[in-house]
Amino acid sequence: MNTIKYKITALCICLLMVSNTQAQKKKTAAPAAASYTIEGNVTGLEEGTTVKLIPGGTHSSELPVAETTLKDGKFTFTGKLKEPRFFYIIFGKNKGNISVMAENSKIKITASGSVSNDEGQYIKFKDIAVTGSKSHDYYVKETAFKAELDKDYAAYHVGIDELSNKVGKARKEGNKKALDSLYGTEQWKVFEAKEKAFFTKVEKTTLDLIAKHKETWWGPFFMMTNYSYFTPEQKPLYDQFSETAKKSYYGQILDKDLNPKSLIGTSIANFSLKDKDGKPYAAKDITAGKKYILVDFWASWCGPCRKEIPNLKTAYSEYSGKGFEILSISIDKDEKAWQKALGQENMQWHNLLDDDKVSKSFNVKAIPATYLVDSKGVIISDNLRGAELEAKLKELLKS
Repeated sequence: MNTIKYKITALCICLLMVSNTQAQKKKTAAPAAASYTIEGNVTGLEEGTTVKLIPGGTHSSELPVAETTLKDGKFTFTGKLKEPRFFYIIFGKNKGNISVMAENSKIKITASGSVSNDEGQYIKFKDIAVTGSKSHDYYVKETAFKAELDKDYAAYHVGIDELSNKVGKARKEGNKKALDSLYGTEQWKVFEAKEKAFFTKVEKTTLDLIAKHKETWWGPFFMMTNYSYFTPEQKPLYDQFSETAKKSYYGQILDKDLNPKSLIGTSIANFSLKDKDGKPYAAKDITAGKKYILVDFWASWCGPCRKEIPNLKTAYSEYSGKGFEILSISIDKDEKAWQKALGQENMQWHNLLDDDKVSKSFNVKAIPATYLVDSKGVIISDNLRGAELEAKLKELLKS
């Protein structure tokens, strides 16, 4: 009897030990690491074509987080993410790209590529399919409205080419009489009315998209990807986001863009840009002999920038004879739009077109952005506008 008792006791102890050992293993075993795998299969491109994975939606020139080459038309990237991230898969020397919203999952991308016969030999893709990422599926669904906007844009430009070319020529020649005549035609008035309606629609759909996602990281992300530059008008959009959204990866980048670091006390480098006639001007030549220079970054599409121009004209008229100079630099991507704005605004100081490098050297993230520079090239103040600019110049240039 005792023998049976001892055997049962021993069995119970043994089972308890096994149970404890298994529980300990469960407790100490590390959880499986979450990661992503992007497997690509692209036809039509040369063997060995360079493929890079580059972060997108940051308003910055990002370095690749991974790089490989095509082998039998295939490539693979792996890594880990804290939250979904937007990437560009760049092929060749920035000759073509496929975008993907990556998350920690197994993602597959297929596409057919072809190299153009023009000088740039750019790569065009068709039949692009991205599977395995729920975030990518959601991104595609939420931005599907852009296809409709593309159709709207093409529709209101039908039949306007000839008139648009005439307007462009008149602007380039500075022929105000011809411009006034062209602007007065019924065809141009209809075109401008349609263009205004189009951009009103663009603004509404964009704002609706951002507001819909104000509680999550999608909100700041959509704000970053739908605006190339920010103005003070967009700050209320950021303010509506939840703390979770603001603390997200894209929320933090957005905050830095809307509230760029001050450059006061730093020296500006010399640079050269072209004016409306394509003539290059070096900053040192424009500012030579001047006591103070206001470097003004703006754009034709920036409402607050255009509203500030009358104040700049007042300051220039009053203080240009006392050693004050203005250098306006447009960040416009559409040179025609810039030329049109110059004709409308009639600014009497140097106006140059940015090459992306100059605005980045000034860390311009939002416009209007102004930097007051002294004769030694040191930035002594920034974001001076209206009455503040007037007061500062009055203080510095007392007669």
